[in-house]
Amino acid sequence: MLKALIVGASGYAGAQLAYYLNRHPHIEIAGLTVSEKSLDAGKLISDFDLHPQLKGLVDFPLLATSDYSSIIKDIDIVFLATEHSVSHDIAPYFLERGCTVFDLSGAFRVNSASFYTEFYGFVHQHQTWLDNAVYGLAEWNDKQIKTAQLIAVPGCYPTASQLPLKPLLVDKLLDTTQWPVINAVSGVSGAGRKASLKNHFCEVSLHAYGLFTHRHQPEIASHLAQEVIFTPHLGSFKQGIHATITCRVNEGVTSEQILATLNKYYASKPLVRIYQKDWPALKSVIGLPYCDIGFVLKGRHLILISVEDNLLKGAAAQAVQCMNIRFGFDETTSLL
Repeated sequence: MLKALIVGASGYAGAQLAYYLNRHPHIEIAGLTVSEKSLDAGKLISDFDLHPQLKGLVDFPLLATSDYSSIIKDIDIVFLATEHSVSHDIAPYFLERGCTVFDLSGAFRVNSASFYTEFYGFVHQHQTWLDNAVYGLAEWNDKQIKTAQLIAVPGCYPTASQLPLKPLLVDKLLDTTQWPVINAVSGVSGAGRKASLKNHFCEVSLHAYGLFTHRHQPEIASHLAQEVIFTPHLGSFKQGIHATITCRVNEGVTSEQILATLNKYYASKPLVRIYQKDWPALKSVIGLPYCDIGFVLKGRHLILISVEDNLLKGAAAQAVQCMNIRFGFDETTSLL
């Protein structure tokens, strides 16, 4: 049994991690922590005003601390479901003590310190760990994940955006002179549990945000090695991401080639499902760890549809999938 610690466990992704890890046959949850000033300190994660769906399943208390010295003993794995700047500050502490760290924030996703100054608003202080971090896009980086100590789990938007595009770029089916246009809509849970008018359900209206400025755009472009136009939208629904991606294929590319390429890369990947005659909707994936992909080609114009649960394949499920790969378990263990 491997012992795991979840830092930032009271959030949506943290609670889902607790659910997956608690039912994992090779993992023991050693602790769930929140920040010292958290209003959730001392509560059970399964309390009614937190995550009552965990009642009777994961009735663990939330420990408020910033001093991990008393609980780090014998910890093998740490999941950081924390703000970017918090992960940046505390990940090295666990790494230096031999833990394998799965960071769900953006603090180590791009191996360039200047990226963080420009898009995250802080100066990155850990270039060595940044250089050694492996990007946890599980279907593509499994070989690197198997030997990594620090796995930077991709963002929810980047996962939904990269999985459909990457095979087509690798096999050179796309006309790369025309930037793929990604319009993606996320449920309100993507903004986290902290209350504000921006995510108050009665105030939410479908709208675009972060035009040409959203930090996920350079993350997507960096890992695709392809510039994109990425426009996120907030939708008036709880969870899920629906991405509509418009691009241009090279002369002579057919629907059969596109399908063959998607199947070539994903037929053996259990958490990506390819649609052949239709395209997926959010109801296909809510509450499930899949990314579903469909497409339509007309002439040289290609529309890709990608859907996922932003809290699962876009966060907790992909983190556990990476953990399974890292430690040699079947990659769907506890997820299905």
